[in-house]
Amino acid sequence: MSYRFLLDENIPRRIYRVLKEHGYHVEYVPKGVDDETVINIARERNLLLITRDSDFADEIMYPPGNHPGIIILRVHPAIPRLLLEKLLEALDRVKDIKRKLIIVYNDRIEVIE
Repeated sequence: MSYRFLLDENIPRRIYRVLKEHGYHVEYVPKGVDDETVINIARERNLLLITRDSDFADEIMYPPGNHPGIIILRVHPAIPRLLLEKLLEALDRVKDIKRKLIIVYNDRIEVIE
């Protein structure tokens, strides 16, 4: 399945490059925009958001099914290599991420539908 991603500004460039190399469409959010603008860009462009911002885990503000999909990386330490490893693992293990909230931890993946 070919996903289209919107990377929040807190996601390292290395992840952008590797996702592009894997054939995904990838865009960055404009610098300095607020969360509401970020989610609106994702909705307008039908892009799945990848972020480290735990505010997007709020199911009241961002209910699953009300956005194209959100992947939150709660990986520590937040070094690019580990973030990338856990993101790719989640993309491999969770077969359909559209319209869901996916929270990726060091030791597990939580899928909220």
